[in-house]
Amino acid sequence: MFSKNKKFSHISPADAKQRLTSSDNVFLIDVRTTPEYAENHIPNSISIPLANLKSKFNEITKILDSEIIVYCQSGMRAEKACSELVNMGYTNIKNLGGIASWPYETTKGR
Repeated sequence: MFSKNKKFSHISPADAKQRLTSSDNVFLIDVRTTPEYAENHIPNSISIPLANLKSKFNEITKILDSEIIVYCQSGMRAEKACSELVNMGYTNIKNLGGIASWPYETTKGR
């Protein structure tokens, strides 16, 4: 299904929460659609829908070596996004999977 040579790892919700609270150099990216993000998202996440990932990330190359944690609804789009980011040259990518498995606070609205 996906490349066996993927160069990203998976991260648990607990580890992601710890990383997000302990470092300023971590970006949390929500790759769901804009309406999905508006309905419910993890606080301080950045909405970049999967369909816009390549064009938007080309605008933010300053985070090339930053830690990037990606999530979606159930994990499928996050997996695709992680693969795309690796192919674009990003080196510190973590797949959180889906917000459905996030047991912590979420936010409604933009």
